[in-house]
Amino acid sequence: MTSLATKEGTSYGPELLVRLRGGRRRAQLEDRLRELVRDGTLTAGSRMPSSRALAGDLSVSRRLVVDAYAQLLAEGYLIARQGAGTYVAQATAAADGAAPPQVSRAPQFDFFPGAPDLSSFPRSLWLRAMRDVLRVAPDGALAYPDARGAPELRRALSSYLRRVRGVVVEPDAIVVCSGATQGLALLGRALVTQGVTAIDVEDPGLPPHRAVLAYAGLQVRGATVDEQGVDVAALRAPVVLTTPAHQCPTGVVLSPQRRGELVRWAREGGLVIEDDYDAEFRYDRAPLGALQGLAPDRVVYMGTVSKTLAPGLRLGWLVLPASLIDAVVQAKALDDLGCPALDQLVLARLLETSAYDRHLRRARRRNRARRDALIAAVARELPRARVSGISAGLHALVRLPRAVDLQGLVSAAEQRSLRVYPLEFHRIEPAGEADALVMGYANLSEPAIDEGVRRLSEVLREL
Repeated sequence: MTSLATKEGTSYGPELLVRLRGGRRRAQLEDRLRELVRDGTLTAGSRMPSSRALAGDLSVSRRLVVDAYAQLLAEGYLIARQGAGTYVAQATAAADGAAPPQVSRAPQFDFFPGAPDLSSFPRSLWLRAMRDVLRVAPDGALAYPDARGAPELRRALSSYLRRVRGVVVEPDAIVVCSGATQGLALLGRALVTQGVTAIDVEDPGLPPHRAVLAYAGLQVRGATVDEQGVDVAALRAPVVLTTPAHQCPTGVVLSPQRRGELVRWAREGGLVIEDDYDAEFRYDRAPLGALQGLAPDRVVYMGTVSKTLAPGLRLGWLVLPASLIDAVVQAKALDDLGCPALDQLVLARLLETSAYDRHLRRARRRNRARRDALIAAVARELPRARVSGISAGLHALVRLPRAVDLQGLVSAAEQRSLRVYPLEFHRIEPAGEADALVMGYANLSEPAIDEGVRRLSEVLREL
């Protein structure tokens, strides 16, 4: 096997899994390099080891490697750049007559409901905070992290959640996790160890959440959602997962009457998991406190920066009743020994300096303008459609003028480089027709929203 050869700090190319046995070594080398290019192990544009380095690693003459490279250059597998080395060619699959691989292109207009504006990630703020953290963090911060999360972040989150969401919390009740998805998985496993066998989830709701809970060993049951939110009277399991501030995906807010019913249900022995996934984004209503503040010993509060910053950070948190802390911490420690420490410290820095608050204020203004653009585009292109769930969040529910074939709608939209998400996708038992779409707007520019809705109107006219 070759090694990564270096000379005066300069890389000579990637590691290559190449072994030569017996005679015809040049032919073996050529054949193996062709295989590595064809199967994508050596990607287009990647640098090859120098002939001297590869010859040394394989214990063959440099002339043998030079001749092998020359043959592959002639066949179009490799290209040589004067004074810069040898690289894998861009169009190598056709060198032996094979068809190039088909690459699935992302749609030009994707109304995915769960994406923030990724282009507005506060890179300069994050970089500045990262530099501050690296300058002042002690060496111990680079050791294995506390499974509960960095103390600095838990303190900062405790202060922030009390101030902004009305959460009753102390740092010791917080467990930092790799996004809300891991938090839900940890909760599911902890509940199973405590003898819980079933959980109610909102229907419609998020399919990935149902899958995570089922994988944890829980029986997942649907709880009806109407214009007041989850139907508390229909709950049958001892635990319920709900999105009271902005129901996902319908966008309704849990009514005051239902909030009271749910709190009473919890105090009588039930456990509520409150997914507060996008509550920071509100436009036409006063701030709504978290349900957890009304019954902190019976509500698990779950949050994340996936909607406020970026899902790629994989940072979320659980605020836990005392009865669940030890079980969840143990599950987290067994899962991954804790989240990356430096990213936690950077987020703590943003929270402590109010940079996070400033970012959210800018994001609210931008998202509100895009929400308004969606409302206007639907009114113009689909005047008989109804838009709801718009007072908060990153998506709206668009009720179509009539029900259409679900798969036909999705397929016809894809033909126009448009991706849409029928409400039926969120139901436990979806029907074959779509009468509403869950349309995210935060990650699309206003002109893109206009054009996407125009294309949607074309699709609906043809169905």
